[in-house]
Amino acid sequence: MNDLLPGEIEIWQSVEGRARDVFGRFGYGEIRTPMVEDTALFVRSVGEETDIVGKEMYTFEDKGGRSLSLRPEGTAPAARAYIEHSVNNQEPVTRWFYMGPMFRYERMKTGRYRQFYQIGAEAYGAKEAAQDVEMMDMVVQFLESLDLKDISLNLNSLGDEACRPAYHAKLVEYLKAHREELCGDCQRRMETNPLRVLDCKNEKCQAVAAAGPNVLEFLCEPCRAHFNDLQRKLTGLGIKYVVNPRMVRGLDYYTRTVFEFIAAHPALGTASTVGGGGRYDTMMKGLGGPDVPAVGFAMGLDRLVLLLKESGKKFTQAPDLFVVAVDEGSQDLALTLTSRLRREGLRVDFDTRGGSLKSQMKRADKSGAHFTLVLGEAERTSGQAKLKRMAGGEPIPVTLDDVAKALRAHRDAAPA
Repeated sequence: MNDLLPGEIEIWQSVEGRARDVFGRFGYGEIRTPMVEDTALFVRSVGEETDIVGKEMYTFEDKGGRSLSLRPEGTAPAARAYIEHSVNNQEPVTRWFYMGPMFRYERMKTGRYRQFYQIGAEAYGAKEAAQDVEMMDMVVQFLESLDLKDISLNLNSLGDEACRPAYHAKLVEYLKAHREELCGDCQRRMETNPLRVLDCKNEKCQAVAAAGPNVLEFLCEPCRAHFNDLQRKLTGLGIKYVVNPRMVRGLDYYTRTVFEFIAAHPALGTASTVGGGGRYDTMMKGLGGPDVPAVGFAMGLDRLVLLLKESGKKFTQAPDLFVVAVDEGSQDLALTLTSRLRREGLRVDFDTRGGSLKSQMKRADKSGAHFTLVLGEAERTSGQAKLKRMAGGEPIPVTLDDVAKALRAHRDAAPA
């Protein structure tokens, strides 16, 4: 679990701001759910046999004897909120997004921590492939807004309750024939949830899975039509994708569409998935809610920030002005001036400790401020001062009443 401090937090704020902007353009409204939920919510939705529920959740008993868990993902809490507030009775299609910390006790790896952050979205009420495509388009536009490149979209369909049982039966038959080649966890998963074998990171298990039956060959006609429509619409939007029939994601609630956005970047090593999701048309009813189709995704904010740090882009905003008070009598004037300039929307800094002119100019230089303004007895008496451009050039005479106007007129020419 990490601290986020100035110098880095600006990257996080930039990503979060872009998400709110892009998602808002698509009609998604922000929700915030509690970080603690009833443990049963995740057991029923995510799946008791998943690694998340079986190994990774932070679960505890409260003083009332209730089993609670820190949320390991955002879809189940959003679904609980949708059901609890009877949102389906208020609008036919609902689009939500969220961002915040999640918690999993799992092995540390690049960009993944035990308190990690996700940005995600859920769309309720539309079963059509167009809704899946709209959501993927939203992610693509979000990534483009961050200027992140070399991220590919992988697709698959897991079928539904009509066609998946036949695939399950064939997969179990195949896995039993290769039982001795599987790790201990996958030998157990083979009996409880065979799809989890396809998600195993063990190289031997991956080799077994790669030669196994292809889920796409078992799709019923409605599922095949949905998947074909999905691909056709993505192509129509110019969104490139790769069909990956071995991709299942790590959660039990998915039906039909699943997708992942995978980054080809050495900073992430083998942990290359920056986000993913899929359709979960049966989960709402399974939680005791209405029979409402849904599709959602989540992206790892930690990994996005890591990629942006590697890009070398600058995210911190330097002050427009650093005010220097050269004597004790100028401190009050500096405080009054900086307060007024900040009210007018400018970023202004000054050293409240005072100190020598030399030490304050060093502080101004370190702050990266575009301009400095020195206040002393002469400036207090005359109401006149000079803006000094830190990058060099002739000082700009100003009256103290017109500092904001002068800064706005000249800062566009200041170095970024």
